[in-house]
Amino acid sequence: MSEYVQPYQDNMNKSIDHLRNDLAAIRAGRANPAVLDKITVDYYGVPTKINQMAAISVAEARILVITPWDASTIRNIQRAILASDIGINPTDDGRSLRLVFPQLTEERRRELVKDIKKMGEDCKVAIRNIRRDGVDKFKALEKKSEITEDDLKDLQEEIQKATDASIKTVDEVVKVKETEILEV
Repeated sequence: MSEYVQPYQDNMNKSIDHLRNDLAAIRAGRANPAVLDKITVDYYGVPTKINQMAAISVAEARILVITPWDASTIRNIQRAILASDIGINPTDDGRSLRLVFPQLTEERRRELVKDIKKMGEDCKVAIRNIRRDGVDKFKALEKKSEITEDDLKDLQEEIQKATDASIKTVDEVVKVKETEILEV
């Protein structure tokens, strides 16, 4: 891969990583610690992620157990989870919090699949925008006579191959998550 195309390939990979992180936060009816990744807790005035202040474990397929290292923070963690958009009420047993993930209804599964497909399409649009920016940059270089017309054509083909590969990866990532959601 040429040094001209590499930065655009890196940006495409970042878009895919962002999609993967967003999809990991979608709950599929089974316990997944990734749903807590975006939640921060006020820990002595500092916003801190839950996984940095507690042990998170999967007790059963649909139960997540959060055991804070500092027992005095359990109320703050509980408040942060209630204020978040995950839609699960934690139960407190004094030393840890339990999150019980309800089974998803068929209708909710279909809605989630629609959301996942939309996220995949948004990622593809971002990748195509990266390609467009690259092609525009290459054309500008050719206009300034920094690269030849043949180089421009080669770079356009190369960035198109990178785009196609990235879009194929997005489709695979979306398909895996879709299968996970629809699995009963």
